[in-house]
Amino acid sequence: MEEKTISTLNFRVNEGIRTPQVLVIGPNGENVGVIPIEKALQMAREAELDLVEVAPGANPPVCRILDFGKFLYERTKKEREARKSQTKIEIKEIRLRPKTNDHHRGFKTRDARRWIQDGMKVRVTVRFRGREIDYPEIAMEDLREIAEQMADIAVVEQAPAIEGRAMSMVLVPIKLTKVKQPEADAAPEANGS
Repeated sequence: MEEKTISTLNFRVNEGIRTPQVLVIGPNGENVGVIPIEKALQMAREAELDLVEVAPGANPPVCRILDFGKFLYERTKKEREARKSQTKIEIKEIRLRPKTNDHHRGFKTRDARRWIQDGMKVRVTVRFRGREIDYPEIAMEDLREIAEQMADIAVVEQAPAIEGRAMSMVLVPIKLTKVKQPEADAAPEANGS
C-alpha cells in the first residue's frame, strides 16, 4: 500500500486497480489478453511481481506484470537523462537609461559580449523616467549601436520594442561553434606530440 505514495507519477498498482477487466501484458512482454482483474492479480502474485496500470485511458485499461520499484527507478532515470540532454538557455539582462554615457555603456556591453560568448541570450533594456519616454529615438539609437557592436557574435532575435516605460531587444549568439573547436582540437594535438 505504501508503494503507491512513493510514485510521483500516480500509477495504480495491484489492489488499487478498480476495473472489472483489464488487458494484461505479461512479465516477458507477451500479450495475455483481456482477463478479469482477480485472475490478473493472481498471475502477478504467482510471478512475485506487481500488476501496474500503464494505460488507464484505454478500454479496457492496459496493465503490465512487472517489478514496480524497478519500473519507477527506470522511469525516473529516463526522465533525468531527458532533462540532462535539454539545453537550458539562460537570458541575461543589461539595463541602461537614455542618459547612460558611452563609458558606462562599454562596461555593460562587455558583460553582454561575455554572456553571448558563453551561449546565453541577452536582453538589452533601456528604461525611461519622466519625460524621457517622449524621445524613444534616443533609446532606439543606443540599442542599434549595441547591436552593431555585437554583430560579430550575435544577431537580434527580438527587434527593439517599447513595453511600458522601457524599450528592449533580445540578442542571441550566432551558432558558430567552429570558433571554439580549433582551440580545443589544437590543445590535445600539441600535448600528444
